[in-house]
Amino acid sequence: MTAGAAPPPSLLSAMSQQGFRVAHTYGPSTICAWKPEWDSLPPEEQACLNARQGVPYVGLEGLNVVNNQNMKPVPSDGKTHPDGYIEIKDRSKDIIISGGEIISSVEVENVLYQHPAIFEVSVVARPDERWGESPCAYVRLKRGVDVSNQNRLAEDIMKFSRSKMPAYWVPKSVIFGPLPKTVTGKIKKHLLRAKAKEMGPVKKSRL
Repeated sequence: MTAGAAPPPSLLSAMSQQGFRVAHTYGPSTICAWKPEWDSLPPEEQACLNARQGVPYVGLEGLNVVNNQNMKPVPSDGKTHPDGYIEIKDRSKDIIISGGEIISSVEVENVLYQHPAIFEVSVVARPDERWGESPCAYVRLKRGVDVSNQNRLAEDIMKFSRSKMPAYWVPKSVIFGPLPKTVTGKIKKHLLRAKAKEMGPVKKSRL
């Protein structure tokens, strides 16, 4: 069972390949109730479905998805959330606003976890002279990865990103090293945001 921060689909897929059946919950409130018809889907699609936070526990009195501008419930119209499952894209404080575009740090991380050299990654906002903010990726590499040329590695990760995600999602900065964590293993994003701010803004000449 995993709870709290949403695990990347790549992690759920890898666990599944090892024979684990992971139940994904969000604290004491919701669970991603597995549907039998999902058993026949490809592993990658199963992992994406299971990465969602799911449906309310029986003991939960109420659950709503609301518009953060007016705090009114979004319509239960079968389109705004088609099957009644909920997926948390990001915490409001972790959202990156780049050139007026809203970027979910979690969605960028989910793509980066597909890179063969990345063991762990956390994406935060870094000041950017051109865009206001841009994604900054803190990366812990897998064992055995050649780290002698980190500039080349960073460029490879950016090239991979450009092939997998919208251009404005692509991290403008890639920093290698261990990631600060709480005693329960949660990455301390507030420390990474502070470090990104201390580095100063990404210069306009960097595209």
